[in-house]
Amino acid sequence: MYPKITLEAARVNAKLTQAEASKRLGVNRATLHNYESGKTIPDWEMVKKFEEIYQFPADYIFFGKSTLKA
Repeated sequence: MYPKITLEAARVNAKLTQAEASKRLGVNRATLHNYESGKTIPDWEMVKKFEEIYQFPADYIFFGKSTLKA
């Protein structure tokens, strides 16, 4: 069982900077910042990329004000 964490915490736990993560995700840093701050919510394809790169299940990551379900 995983604890619920923020998208930013998942990135930090993966030991990635915003610059490194955005490069791996194929988005610019501003886009990643908007995801992490809850200004925008990623689509399902991006959520799957987060899971792969951060090695953390999306069901346990807070995206904006709520969590996404698989």
